[in-house]
Amino acid sequence: MLVTMRSQLTGRVHAREINVDAFALYAYMTGEDLRPVQVVFPHLSADDREFLLTGATPDEWDEIFGEEHDVTH
Repeated sequence: MLVTMRSQLTGRVHAREINVDAFALYAYMTGEDLRPVQVVFPHLSADDREFLLTGATPDEWDEIFGEEHDVTH
């Protein structure tokens, strides 16, 4: 589904196609499901999970922190 978020890093609004169930995403985003994003959406890449957490895209991370920054560590 197409997920739209405002980046906490830049304030820009981004839309990203992410393989999530709408009900699971709603429960996670509203705090109804308090489990960590890695538990709720284990099938997602680190970039997709980061997008759900912060609205930041991989390009923004590279722009701000440099291309060598790896969100998996």
